[in-house]
Amino acid sequence: MPSIPYFDWISHHAGRRPTRLAIHDLHTGRKFSYADLDDRIARLTSALAARGIARGDRVALLAPNCAEYFEIQFACGRLGAIMLPLNWRLTVPELEYILGDAGPKLLIHDKAFAAQAAALSKTLLEIDHDRPDGDYERALAAAGPAPAPVPLTHDDIGMVMYTSGTTGHPKGAIITHGMVFWNCVNLGIPALITPETVQLVVLPLFHTGGLNCYANPVLHAGGTIVIMRTFDPGQALDCLSDPALGITHFFAVPAPYQFMMQHPKFATADLARLRIAGVGGAPCALAILETWTARGVPLVQGWGMTETSPAGTMLDAADAIRKLGSAGKALLHTAIRVVDDQDNDVPAGGIGELLIKGPNITPGYWNNPEATKRSFTNGWLHTGDAARLDAEGFVYIVDRWKDMYISGGENVYPAEVENVLFQLPAVADAAIIGVPSERWGEVGMAIIVRKAEQELAEGDVIQHCLTRLAKFKVPQSVAFVDALPRNATGKVLKRELRVQFVGQDAPPIS
Repeated sequence: MPSIPYFDWISHHAGRRPTRLAIHDLHTGRKFSYADLDDRIARLTSALAARGIARGDRVALLAPNCAEYFEIQFACGRLGAIMLPLNWRLTVPELEYILGDAGPKLLIHDKAFAAQAAALSKTLLEIDHDRPDGDYERALAAAGPAPAPVPLTHDDIGMVMYTSGTTGHPKGAIITHGMVFWNCVNLGIPALITPETVQLVVLPLFHTGGLNCYANPVLHAGGTIVIMRTFDPGQALDCLSDPALGITHFFAVPAPYQFMMQHPKFATADLARLRIAGVGGAPCALAILETWTARGVPLVQGWGMTETSPAGTMLDAADAIRKLGSAGKALLHTAIRVVDDQDNDVPAGGIGELLIKGPNITPGYWNNPEATKRSFTNGWLHTGDAARLDAEGFVYIVDRWKDMYISGGENVYPAEVENVLFQLPAVADAAIIGVPSERWGEVGMAIIVRKAEQELAEGDVIQHCLTRLAKFKVPQSVAFVDALPRNATGKVLKRELRVQFVGQDAPPIS
């Protein structure tokens, strides 16, 4: 069966609705119609081709939220190149691993990350929004005619997104053009996305949540995205209240919703224009759901992951209050199962691992066939999340199947942090668990066994981690013990640690 051809949405809308506003970048004040955006993408396509970027080459981006994310995404699409969005919260050593694994031919960076970029790559292109004659804009201005678009299909790779790894190294999830397309279809219908949609984008665009919930689906429909450089609760509430912006859609992980509802402006914010307020990326506390619902904005929950592009399930707006706490049902072109250890379907109400299948699922991990093989059973992706289905088929995410925890919407895998802890000469043994945090949902707690007659204080541990890990991965507290509990095979029993230090079997999930 032949694969479906890839089509360029921006080119289509530039011909159909050229004057329609596509992107409004709040930080720079720049506004691009679909015709403007199409022209800039064409110029960037030419500039990248002149730098030797061709089909299959990777183009990395290290930048805060900006319109350039979408220019680079679609320029890569026209060349058959692969976009590599980088998490700017990571340290240089962490980024070095990703660049070494993905091997990009070019690193485009915001001037705010010039020092990091210089340490990472010799082939750079700098974005400087304060200078109209900066490297990036000069390259676009000098660009010649763009080459003809490379014919692609839904099976071709459009992006590689690195996720935290359970073995201490991140894995590059392969994102095909088909995955992005099917996410647009899957989300577009229940999220009520149309050409009239105006979304306020606040999540980091290096994340699948920022890029695809719902920014890409909105552009696919010919709507408008309004981009915040970094999230600020007061500014976000001002934007939602501003009739001139006309925001109809919003999506975030639970933490921004929490910060906004705790802001003095929340009580008087005009939220009447919001048609959809989506939440995902981490379990959402019941207090957040109830507070926003009381303001007339039921939060529509969903579940997904980078490997599912990301939407896997979603709660329809009509069920948002009736099924408060549920992540909804499988989206239109997606199937889910909840299974036991023997891959048997679990009856309604029982807890098992959530599996997912469909055209929106990654074909695997970049340069990592072993991880790819481990992640699939008969075409079903193992999500690593524990879930249950109720009698009506609504899914509830109960807990993380593995030891990963989520801090402020960011996945943190203990093995990666533990590897850093073991670099300390005084550490004999160490484990990381997630513990509840009112601000971030969960934060890390390091439990350490010191070597005999060695001195090590909590501050020493945290400072050591701050220089080697992104801040959201750094443990917020440290406990020192004589020994870690282990089973007969030597595996650390983290459940016992959670009972000891949290007083329960696992961090609470509302």
